[in-house]
Amino acid sequence: MIAPARYLNPRTGAAWPTDQPLWRAPDDGGYVNLTAAGGFDPAAIDRGQATLWRYGAMLRLEAAAPISLGEGWTPLLDGAWNGRPVAFKCDHMMPSGSFKDRGVAVMMAYLRGRGVTAVLEDSSGNAGSSVATYAAASGMTATIFAPAAAPPAKLAQMQALGADVRAIPGPRQNAADAALAEAANGVFYAGHNIQPFFLEGCKTLAFELWEQLGGNAPDHVVVACGQGGNVMGLDIGFRELLAAGLVERVPAIHGVQARRAAPYLAAWEAGSAAPVPIDAQPSIADGITSAKPVRLTEVMAACRESGGGLLGVTEPEIIAAMRALHRSGYFVEPTTAAGAAGLTQLLASGRIGAAESVVLVLTGTGLKAVDAIRNAGA
Repeated sequence: MIAPARYLNPRTGAAWPTDQPLWRAPDDGGYVNLTAAGGFDPAAIDRGQATLWRYGAMLRLEAAAPISLGEGWTPLLDGAWNGRPVAFKCDHMMPSGSFKDRGVAVMMAYLRGRGVTAVLEDSSGNAGSSVATYAAASGMTATIFAPAAAPPAKLAQMQALGADVRAIPGPRQNAADAALAEAANGVFYAGHNIQPFFLEGCKTLAFELWEQLGGNAPDHVVVACGQGGNVMGLDIGFRELLAAGLVERVPAIHGVQARRAAPYLAAWEAGSAAPVPIDAQPSIADGITSAKPVRLTEVMAACRESGGGLLGVTEPEIIAAMRALHRSGYFVEPTTAAGAAGLTQLLASGRIGAAESVVLVLTGTGLKAVDAIRNAGA
């Protein structure tokens, strides 16, 4: 049986109903999660739906109506990487051009269903583009705080879709801080790194992989990791499948960070359960640069308990992987290529065996980053 969602403070154990939207815990002001769903019902899949809403019964939105532009149910294509078979999950083919549409479509449907008509978001680009897309589709208004140095194509996309874009000078964290300050004025803060219904949408990645692989889990999933939405979505989704007895194990989840701005990797390599201060620098993989981890405990647990891990890649490794993806027909942004660079490391080290199955998640289209791609000579 699928349990209804409640907001949960993972630090205190306090819980609240979801009839009123939250983005922080009323008791200590920290982030909130959702309580576990407890399972998955394959009989409830709407197989006539070629979107993530085929899993609508598992998304715990109660009476909220879907907002859909065709997100999800992206192709899983057989291919090769460094001479061995790999499956490519093509989430760069989403309506707004990135995987963020999984979480944002569900989050915005939930918020609209609870009477929210205007939202704030902070984003280095893809999440802001997605929020702007689904705000336009649903008649909601969106204000997006983004780094002034974000890729011009992403800023133009947000503006074209009608969002009020506030370009904030300085590093990525400045945009988050500015959005939080603005939230004090009463507009709902729908930060995708904070509002947990975003993760409720991200878990559909696991459901799709299971269904597209004939009711099986892959041995490994490799994905670029900024704040870890895909890492946590994979963990949540596969654990629901495991609880329902539909898979025998959760696949090893490998989150890949750009070494120039890798707060989760810093804690992982230090063996620390607390954030480790870093000097975050700009990276060509702008979509995964951050300075402060939000759900550090959950991201590291998802990687560790699945038998995967966190790893870091350099700028030359990212560029080389991006060129290889482009030459294979996948026009992706540099952030996506960070995941492929991590896969190169995992294969070279033998952490992924020759007979093990692996999925590489392609997270964002190269149309988002044509200037960076051109400048990198790729």
